[in-house]
Amino acid sequence: MEFSKSYLGKLRKIVGTRLVLIPGARIVVHDRLGRVLLELRKDFRCWGLPGGHQEVGDSTVETAIREVLEETGLKIKRPQVFGIASDPRHETITFPNGDRTQSVAVLFHASKPRGKPKFDPRETLELDWFALEDLPASLMPNSARTLKAFRRYCMTGKFQMI
Repeated sequence: MEFSKSYLGKLRKIVGTRLVLIPGARIVVHDRLGRVLLELRKDFRCWGLPGGHQEVGDSTVETAIREVLEETGLKIKRPQVFGIASDPRHETITFPNGDRTQSVAVLFHASKPRGKPKFDPRETLELDWFALEDLPASLMPNSARTLKAFRRYCMTGKFQMI
């Protein structure tokens, strides 16, 4: 969805760059080999997980499915919740344009994505699969925390609150 037509885009026209609290979803998409899909973000020039803010009228599950499709070109079914990220010390971000957000992200994981990875070059520079043991050094801090939480979840089966 074009940013200016999104809920957050419309809100930004009113509040400018001020800090806004945004609900959303962050998704760990993994393949049969256990690798996770990351996108090299154009705005920060760092790798990150697919995800984004919730639109009015969407559930967080719908948000997860939509964001993965928009950002990676892949279709996922039945994403599973494994945690929530809400610590403002780690979920408050200032974007290069000055916009500030504090996210409350429902953390999902999804396996067996369908389709061929593709991305919008206006937002993403590259998509690639990475082993959890061999992640890129330039990883968005909130994505790094989410992937650590996902590893803990895989080992313990316990819901993660980060």
